[in-house]
Amino acid sequence: MPEIKQIDTIAEALREALREEMQRDPAVILLGEDIGEFGGAFQVTRGLIKEFGKERVRNTPISETAIIGTAIGAALTGMRPVAEIQYADFLTCCMDQIVNQAAKIRLMTGGQAKVPIVIRAQVGSATRGAQHGQSVEAWFMHTPGLKVAVPSTPYEAKGLLKMAIRDDNPVMFFEHKLLYGSRSPGGKLKGTEGAVTTVKPAPYEEYTIPFGKADVKKEGKDVTVVATLLMVHKALRVAERLEKEEGISVEVIDPCTLVPLDEETILNSVKKTGRLVVISEDCTRGGVGSEIAAIVAEKALDFLDAPIKRVGALNTPIPFAPNVEKHVIPSEERIFLAIKEVLSS
Repeated sequence: MPEIKQIDTIAEALREALREEMQRDPAVILLGEDIGEFGGAFQVTRGLIKEFGKERVRNTPISETAIIGTAIGAALTGMRPVAEIQYADFLTCCMDQIVNQAAKIRLMTGGQAKVPIVIRAQVGSATRGAQHGQSVEAWFMHTPGLKVAVPSTPYEAKGLLKMAIRDDNPVMFFEHKLLYGSRSPGGKLKGTEGAVTTVKPAPYEEYTIPFGKADVKKEGKDVTVVATLLMVHKALRVAERLEKEEGISVEVIDPCTLVPLDEETILNSVKKTGRLVVISEDCTRGGVGSEIAAIVAEKALDFLDAPIKRVGALNTPIPFAPNVEKHVIPSEERIFLAIKEVLSS
């Protein structure tokens, strides 16, 4: 029998997830800038307007408040909208609608109303400057009522998006710009330091991935590394280098979702290795790494043999100049040195 083709890019995996859910449930609709005939800025929705029509794949004005306001209204009347915000930076334009309305309506109505909305947004530095290159996941981790997904491979992208669409709560779904075209195995990513070490393809079949379940991308015994999005791939390359050059065994954990967070997998790993490095592309101050480090410090302090190390972007706006941007965001060398420092403590 011929081998069934698998989906080997995140863009294709997201598109297939949207297609399958729109075929399954007529209440699923898409909204966003240029998502129709153009297929979206990153081509995730390419071809869907031909299959499902303009009623279900709706081009919107360049107005984030219009996109999210319409999506919330549609969700309250029984639809399941997937709204695309072209750059996560511009979620600030509709912050009130997300954190004061979508996140709270179900609780404020005693469960009588629900807001099954998915907000897809692109994060990460990609030589686009201060207003198009931020990683803003931590803002929404801080808001009760929102779920937060951060897929790093095609397999997770498809499975998590399908689960998000079926959820009766609002979900923030963050996609890294430089991962849309990642291929397996060893595909080169534009703007990154090397090839992707591991990219799990997505099958053309029905499956979902539950929120709150981390994926151990690489097992190890000397140090635990928790990384998100593009940083997962950088961490895997560093882990491979450390194992080859120095015989150091690094365990790499991808949380997959930040809310809910799989604390159990992280804590069990730290109890095994005694050391933790957390890597995320958002600013180190008050970031994703801070929350994970705090959880481990509260719940597994007695198991730590060294201080926890965070690796994140410097506390400065993302610069436009590529050489300066490279200095600001976490590099493989910074990750390498952080792991070595924790091991030597």
